[in-house]
Amino acid sequence: MKNYLAFFLLLTMTTASAHGPLPARLSPPTGLVQAGLTDNDTTAGGTARLCEQVTFSRGLRYGESEANVLDVATSAIKADTPRPVLLFVAGDTFTGDRAAPELSRQIQDQAMCFAARNEMIGVRVNYRLAPSATWPAGASDVAAALSWVHANIDLFNGDAREIVAVGYGAGAFHVATLLAHPELQTDGADVAGVVLVSGVYRVGKDASDSEKAYLGTDPTEYDKRSVFPGILNVDVPIVLAWAADDSAGLAAQGETLKKTLCGAGHCPRGALLRSREGIASAFGLDGSGDSLAEPTLLLVRQLEARGLP
Repeated sequence: MKNYLAFFLLLTMTTASAHGPLPARLSPPTGLVQAGLTDNDTTAGGTARLCEQVTFSRGLRYGESEANVLDVATSAIKADTPRPVLLFVAGDTFTGDRAAPELSRQIQDQAMCFAARNEMIGVRVNYRLAPSATWPAGASDVAAALSWVHANIDLFNGDAREIVAVGYGAGAFHVATLLAHPELQTDGADVAGVVLVSGVYRVGKDASDSEKAYLGTDPTEYDKRSVFPGILNVDVPIVLAWAADDSAGLAAQGETLKKTLCGAGHCPRGALLRSREGIASAFGLDGSGDSLAEPTLLLVRQLEARGLP
């Protein structure tokens, strides 16, 4: 897989004032901790094996809330040139993950290590959850995290011009919302491309409890809080994916978004995943076969052909 992904060079706020001033620029990281996972780890793909020679810097603050922290994963093998950044915004629902927090983190660590082992910088964004944080808090937090990455990722040998944001589950809605609503965008919150996985992009009257907790209980507000029509104005490349075992409603969300984007002349590259047990599974790290690896590589080649300033 390492050879296969060696070309993986580019890879995923109301306003900035909602978070207050951004934290001061970091000093170069010291005392980073190796992923301390044992060989008897049984999560999908084997976190210990995937995280060999990967170093984590955890709990870096990018905003004022206790939830506004992110983790950075880098290869212990130093690169001569700045590395692309794969930024993960994950979440099963708007109110949190279904799995226990430690298991959720291990599954997300696998995706981080996937990035680091393939000559990228992995960044995982933690963000505020409903019901204490409601729309557009998730997108605002993604904007603030991206601003932090633009200001600080060079300390980890990352290239801020080469960021791909990967939104998974509720995270896909937050990433798409940020792209679709210019009023939420801040300086330094731009990306080179996005990967959206199994997201809800427009909520209807049959909203789930989790969706109501984030978007509110008034259905008349849902359309203006959706990603339409703003997503049609997005000019960065998009990979859009959902899984064969997603619910019919969730698959319909992806199909509708793809059809609408194609109708606007901005057809995304699509992928149907075999399963979606977690973000690591979405990248095929559990050996499940069909995954985001190939379409994301094609996205990277598209970005390379386009070139960056």
